[in-house]
Formats: sequence, C-alpha cells, structure tokens
Amino acid sequence: MKVLHIINGLGVGGAEKLITDILPLFRKKNIETDLLLLNGIDTPFLRELKRSFSGNIFFLGNSYYNPLYIYKIISYLKNYDIVHVHLFPSQYFVAFAKFLSRSKIKLIFTEHNTVNRRISNAKFRRLERFIYSYYSKIICITDEVKLALIDKLSLPTQKLITINNGINLDLIHDSIKENREKFGYADSDKLIIMVAAFRKQKDQDSVIRALISLPLCYKLILVGDGDRRGELTDLVDNLNLLDRVNFLGVRTDVYNLIKMCDIAILSSHWEGFGLAAAEAMACGIPVLASNVPGLAQVVEGGGMLFEKTDILDLAEKILKLENQQFYMQQVKKGLEKAQTYSINQMVDKTIDLYNNICIS
Repeated sequence: MKVLHIINGLGVGGAEKLITDILPLFRKKNIETDLLLLNGIDTPFLRELKRSFSGNIFFLGNSYYNPLYIYKIISYLKNYDIVHVHLFPSQYFVAFAKFLSRSKIKLIFTEHNTVNRRISNAKFRRLERFIYSYYSKIICITDEVKLALIDKLSLPTQKLITINNGINLDLIHDSIKENREKFGYADSDKLIIMVAAFRKQKDQDSVIRALISLPLCYKLILVGDGDRRGELTDLVDNLNLLDRVNFLGVRTDVYNLIKMCDIAILSSHWEGFGLAAAEAMACGIPVLASNVPGLAQVVEGGGMLFEKTDILDLAEKILKLENQQFYMQQVKKGLEKAQTYSINQMVDKTIDLYNNICIS
C-alpha cells in the first residue's frame, strides 16, 4: 500500500506538528508513506521530519493559494493507492485534481477544526458538500468535529469516522526539563507557558491580560509565531508587561520547555482537538484550557476549563493552583488523561482505515 499525505506546509500548528510526529511511525509499520507540501519553505518542523522520516518529501512551490497546484497534484495521484489530505486549501486543490483527472484514487481528509469560515457561511455550503463528496472518508479528530460537520453540512454519518489525535508519550517521557536559569528565571518565578500559533483562532491576548490580575512572580512564555505577532507584542508593550512576557518563537524543544514551567494554558476561540493541551498534560504540569467544543472534551477530567476570553475566571483558576495539594491532584489527573491519547493507537486506527478503504 502506498499513501501520500498532502498538507499546506509544515509551519506552526497542531496539524503540522501531528504530521511531523506520525509519518515516521507509518513507515515503521511498513506503510509506504510520502509527503507532498504545497509550500516547501524551510521550517523547524520540516527539518525535524527530514531527520526522522525515510519517505519522500515533495513540494509544489513557496506559497499556499496557487490554483496551478491543482494540475501539479494530478501527476501525483496515479502513483498512490490513497491520498490523505489535511487543511484548506489542500482539501480543495486535491478534490479538484481528482475531479478534473477523473482519477479513481481513494481520498481521505482529516478535519482538524469544529469551525471554519466556509462551513459557517451558508453561501459556501453547497461548494463544501461538493468538495467533501470526493473524499471516501472524513477523519474527525473529536466527536465534536463530527457533530459540526453533520450539523453544518449534513454529511452522511457513514462517511465520518472519529480518530482522536495522538501524542508521542514515549518521547515526552524521555524529554528532560530545561534549566530555567538559562532564560533568566528564578526558582521563585511561577512560569506559565502557552504553545500555539499566533493566529485568530488562538487567544494569547486573554492570557497576557490575565497577568495584570496575578502577582508579579507570574511570568508568561509564548511559544509560536504567526501573523498576529505584531499585535501581541504591541499588547504586551501597552500593558507594561515587557518584563513578564517572553516570546520564544518556533521551537522544537517544546516538551523540555513545558516541563520547565509550572502551568500550561491553551486559550482558543475555537479548536478541533488541542494537541498542545494533551502534550502539556503528559508533561506533568497542570493545564488550563478555554471551554470551547473539541478542546473542552480533550481536557475535561484531566485539567481545568475557563470561560473563553474571561480574564478574571482564568486568573482565579491560576491562583487556585497555589494550593500545593490541589496542584498535585491536577498533575495526576492530567497524566492519567494523557494516557488515552497514545499516538501509536491513533496510527493503528488510521492504518485499519486505509486497509478497509483499499478493499472496499
């Protein structure tokens, strides 16, 4: 069986991190797997994947929204049994390539979010249904994603399958806590970390604003990058928090950094799964997350939820963790919940899906 994964690129994001983690595992399980990127620009995730992945990595250019990619994709379809697609616009380009070429290739799409502008807009729903019709199966990373597709697009339930995202528990376990002195922090500092791309979906703003209601010993580390970086740095400057917020950019030592910190937060306006939250639970520190569909179900029972954009609610829940007994209870709950998100289990379920599609 030959499988080609297609994604926009390997910049910052949960889907991009997932691709980096799972593709080497498919190869180890004897699934001949390659990767095609719309945008082949060099990134930390791409460099990491090149070190661990024995398959081919192709790319079409250095941009995302070039319609000519549709014709370039056609030439790849004939070489594989299954094409597994992630994110928009890859989703559209691959569907149009199959339509124009009349290829018999089996397509799978992983839906990573409960919300996007297209399914939320009635004007796009007919086009969305047309695009989804070219995919044999839609992998939903949580049941909430599945329910959203049924509710918004009335997609047939037999086309949808829930396979939860997975995290590499062994890699997290073996990661060593970073030395906080290297970053100028004292043992008395309370370090909060948020790992997320700087885009509209994420809500670093609320975490930054919550610092105002917290003692001065609380410091915030933001890992990630994106088109909202300028807005966030301006916000930090305007609130006079420059000495309490550290922008670390895109990193490949995320687990080491999380273990260095005291609390992890994933603040989002919407979320399909929330990979960073599951990883933080597995790192053994308490996790707070926005109470939004998808993310709430991932964290529930393993961490604490706060109401979306409610700065006071967030600050109050952070301060509750100053009780050491309560803190350790949250650590224990998080570690237990994280065990349910094994990446090997996710890969095995995906391979079972591949096999079923190939024989259908």
